[in-house]
Amino acid sequence: MVKQSSAILNSDQGSQYTCQLWIDTVLLLGAEVSHDGAARAIHNIMIERVWRSLKYENVYLSGYGQMREADKGISAYFDFYNTQRPHQSLDYKTPWEVVMKN
Repeated sequence: MVKQSSAILNSDQGSQYTCQLWIDTVLLLGAEVSHDGAARAIHNIMIERVWRSLKYENVYLSGYGQMREADKGISAYFDFYNTQRPHQSLDYKTPWEVVMKN
């Protein structure tokens, strides 16, 4: 009998996600492996925007020296990102404003 997985791990086709060790580990943990098609970054454009904003607006400017420092600073950034920073794609509202109206 084949075990049905309820989780799917989707990633790009970077070498770290296509090596056999990675795939075997994901399968061992009970998830299915899914890779975006070549040049299909459009599938995850929203999360790519989040990571780009985090890197350019926080991480690169802060130069964190320790993990504890990075954890604290990145947590504060995500609070700012979701509650204070207006987003062009949300008609210059914050994600918090959009969620609270629904």
